[in-house]
Amino acid sequence: MKSKIAAITAGAALAITGLAATVPAQAQYREKIAHDPGKCAAGKGPAVMVSVTDIKESKGTIRIQSYRATKADWLEKGRWIYRMEAPAKAGTMRFCMPLPKAGHYGIAVRHDLDGDGETDIFGDGGAMSNNPSINIFNLGKPSYKKVGFDVGSGVENISIRMRYR
Repeated sequence: MKSKIAAITAGAALAITGLAATVPAQAQYREKIAHDPGKCAAGKGPAVMVSVTDIKESKGTIRIQSYRATKADWLEKGRWIYRMEAPAKAGTMRFCMPLPKAGHYGIAVRHDLDGDGETDIFGDGGAMSNNPSINIFNLGKPSYKKVGFDVGSGVENISIRMRYR
């Protein structure tokens, strides 16, 4: 009887492993990663080197998140792919954001000035790839069509300008 239970358990484990192997890498979300400039070195990728400019103060935290530039994913809660955070430095900061595969992506950046993890629309800064206008009519959420950019198998370079109220 023990050998029959062990065989069933082993079979179930193998079936679950097989199912996990069929889930595409692109289905993964919400991975916090450290900044690794080596992932943007010559011959590496897919990745995007993001220059975040016009950072107001060396205070608080800069958070950068990658999303698929699709209606279903762009700025939707829990649908970010990778997230990096770093202490803010006034001026320009550069981040190497690796991506799971070549495709169409968007990047969102937030400067949490007081570092409390909460969004303060009257003080914190924000920015997105392609630097779309942010106004009362789109409530800080421009269309995925405005922020999306293509990344091939190499490293793309983009510049994002921080905006504050």
